[in-house]
Amino acid sequence: MTSYVLAIDQGTTSSRAMLFRPDTSIAAVSQREFPQHFPADGEVEHEPEDLWATTIETCRAALRSAGATAKDIVAIGITNQRETTLLWDRATGRPVHRAIVWQDRRTTDICARLKANGHEKIFTAKTGLLLDPYFSGTKVRWLLDHARRAAELAAREHLAFGTVDTYLLWRLTGGKVHATDATNASRTLLFNIHDGQWDDELLGLLGVPKAILPLVLDSSAPFGVTDPELFGAAIPIYGMAGDQQAALIGQACFAPGMLKATYGTGCFALLNTGAMPAASKNRLLTTVAYQLDGRRTYALEGSIFIAGAAVQWLRDGLRVVQSAEETGALAQAADSTQEVILVPAFVGLGAPHWRPDARGALFGLTRATGPRELARAALESVCFQTADLLAAMKADWQETESVLKALRVDGGMANSDWTMQRLADLIGSTVDRPQIKETTALGAAYLAGLRAGFFPEPDRFSDLWRLERRFSPKMDAATRQQKLAGWASAVRRLLA
Repeated sequence: MTSYVLAIDQGTTSSRAMLFRPDTSIAAVSQREFPQHFPADGEVEHEPEDLWATTIETCRAALRSAGATAKDIVAIGITNQRETTLLWDRATGRPVHRAIVWQDRRTTDICARLKANGHEKIFTAKTGLLLDPYFSGTKVRWLLDHARRAAELAAREHLAFGTVDTYLLWRLTGGKVHATDATNASRTLLFNIHDGQWDDELLGLLGVPKAILPLVLDSSAPFGVTDPELFGAAIPIYGMAGDQQAALIGQACFAPGMLKATYGTGCFALLNTGAMPAASKNRLLTTVAYQLDGRRTYALEGSIFIAGAAVQWLRDGLRVVQSAEETGALAQAADSTQEVILVPAFVGLGAPHWRPDARGALFGLTRATGPRELARAALESVCFQTADLLAAMKADWQETESVLKALRVDGGMANSDWTMQRLADLIGSTVDRPQIKETTALGAAYLAGLRAGFFPEPDRFSDLWRLERRFSPKMDAATRQQKLAGWASAVRRLLA
């Protein structure tokens, strides 16, 4: 009998479902894109029904592709775009508003008021986060103020809040389970990462009623079972983690000092710091890496808002390329005498700057600048931003000798050999690309399979990680420093 774990990977631009075998190989995959909505400058929304419909479509398609039925699935794991925020009516299941996406900046004024009143230190001490529109808490406050019937439903305790994992779990279980895991809870500005509880003081500062919040469980836990009508039989849901934490797990970064970066719409670098949270002095985030058996493991995280989205801008906005795959060859052929630098602050700058008001700029343009130089600038912008994050991590974490022995990479841009080589050159360290690049889905599958006895304990699971290619630095130190200095100058000019 063949059995699988089904991983649901609900991302910013698409939903995917994958079936994993016990050796971590992929038996089937299905993916569906869905529309993005931009009501105003800095605002990004999703239709909740699009998230749900594409999730169910891809799950069913993956089962069909493998010739599997629900009875062949030992468990489901869910991973998700983390801070994207939904509110819905508990009685009807209907959302009160479109989902507000993690990239959305509409709550900048709410964050500014909280900062002006001296509250950021309280939020950072308890949550490890900064007061930024990126996180869910201020989005909840905005929805309570602006979404039709939200305040009324909250007053009657008929309103439910969730990030995408919670919303999908609610729908998958037919409205029976309202829960999340510690990794997703840690991204809300409402969760105390030290005691593992929703925090009454933070809820009071944001005016968020506790009754709308989900139950917080381990990342590998019994989250409920699917409605039998969805797939023909009930399937247990045993795993849940935010996408970046899931990628850390899928990369088998279980030991303190292990580091991964995921290149999707944005880029997110996570450094496992073990059982003790490391407070950042360089505006990185302290977050829950995963929680197993009630024990939390922590990470330092650097968040880049625009990574693959810069290539999408070249393709869809400027139309200088027809596909993302072209950019590596174009960058390789770019004029080496031109130093064109893109600072892709299209929706603000993330770590370590945290400037939601910043907007993008191109520096060093000449009459000779063309698609090749723009492609190189877009790809290099991701490498430069990663270098900034890793420099901050080395400054923040006391075990600095463990940092940057190697960076494990995944996500769409990790498939670009040119980009990964340039990344190794600019960070001055090896970059390791695994054989299984779908590490986010693998992490969700692992959490579910661990609970089901399908996958082994973390130390044995680490043995299944396999290297596909290692990129070693080739750039000399003087050139590296010159290029990093050019980037730093461009960022300073932008912020000024």
